[in-house]
Amino acid sequence: MSSLPGQPGGPPTKKILIVDDSGMMRNLVKQILAVDPEVDVIGEADNGQTCIIKAKELKPDVILLDIEMPVMNGLEAMKRLKLVSRAKVVILSSVAQVGSPAAAEAKALGAVAVIPKPSGAVSLDLKAKRGHEIVRIVRQAVGLPPPDFQRMAEMIRLRQEMGY
Repeated sequence: MSSLPGQPGGPPTKKILIVDDSGMMRNLVKQILAVDPEVDVIGEADNGQTCIIKAKELKPDVILLDIEMPVMNGLEAMKRLKLVSRAKVVILSSVAQVGSPAAAEAKALGAVAVIPKPSGAVSLDLKAKRGHEIVRIVRQAVGLPPPDFQRMAEMIRLRQEMGY
């Protein structure tokens, strides 16, 4: 049997940095991404300034970035990230609704995708309403094939059985 992604001898995982000022939202996004054994959340930040520091230090493949945050917002962080990181940026924000000025600016700054939070800054329904979309877009951003959620569920079950 071949090794599972992210396990010793297995294919490398893609590294994800989650940036949102809400700890609850960061945890929800981690739960959503946990179904995919080919991605690994390597860090979190609660504002744009910390995002830049973590991006330099951790070298993520993808940064999931909120826009409205204290200290430094996500759009300002995107401008500065270009100087220190090659990570793809996916915006996940309540102010980045389709067609909004914030979404347009994020795309102009190089965001590979903009995902609106379904019900405001703290969207407790994020997993139900946008979970599959988040996994699909993160995988697409790093060049992985579209997700096979049935296969992912089987791999999670196998990992649990093997004690990983």
